[in-house]
Amino acid sequence: MKTLAVANQKGGVGKTTTSVNLAAALAAAGQRTLLVDLDPQGNATSAVLATDDPAERRSLYHAIVGDTPATALIRPTRFERLSAIPANLEMAGAEAEVARLDDHNKQIRRALGSIHEQNQFDYAILDCPPSLGVLMTNALVAADELLIPIQCEYYALEGLGLLMQVMNLLRDGGDNPDLTIAGLVLTMFDSRTNLNQAVVKDVRDHFQTVVFDTVIPRSVRFGEAPSFGRTIFEHDPTGAGSLAYLALAEELLKRQAAGIRFVPPAAS
Repeated sequence: MKTLAVANQKGGVGKTTTSVNLAAALAAAGQRTLLVDLDPQGNATSAVLATDDPAERRSLYHAIVGDTPATALIRPTRFERLSAIPANLEMAGAEAEVARLDDHNKQIRRALGSIHEQNQFDYAILDCPPSLGVLMTNALVAADELLIPIQCEYYALEGLGLLMQVMNLLRDGGDNPDLTIAGLVLTMFDSRTNLNQAVVKDVRDHFQTVVFDTVIPRSVRFGEAPSFGRTIFEHDPTGAGSLAYLALAEELLKRQAAGIRFVPPAAS
């Protein structure tokens, strides 16, 4: 199972939108996919699981600080080949509790161990909270690769240096020496504005081949879909957003097949 953490400590960059729709697109492409919601807000959960039954929405919290195996937390979604581990407000409490545990950076990796052992998934997508807290650090330690959504706005590169620094600390410190970058995804792109085009050029000039060719367009449909508890494929199946995430999944799978991975740049 390849584990991808979708993370950016900057909020509002399309992180959950990317996690949900990339997971659905990978499942549509034939990959057995697990979406793990690590954000206490539970937005990714709401997009793929309709139930409000607490028993059906137990989070990874129970595997991290309790004795529930993570395999018991997996829930089927309405999509073929896509399953999910939900999140709820309990995950907010996990931040403090995990920090007190031995090897606190490795608790999510440990919790997901039973899922790795069963080998029932090809991909696990970890939707991280928008902060560089304990949960994101745990996700980076648990992941094979990091996928970073970047909004096509003026402050697009702000904070990326810190994220790269944290990655290198985890690599150099031995918590996850093999952690690499799957790629950077440009999101919320509006081709009508010179600013968006300039941001795309700046990001590509700076990171070059690390940036995916696929660009996710700005669309009101992305904002509408969560209010109906839908993915973009259900809400606007033939729209530009759906086509973009299908293309991103295809591009990701091609990179994976070719073994293309990127090492985070060293701090200057």
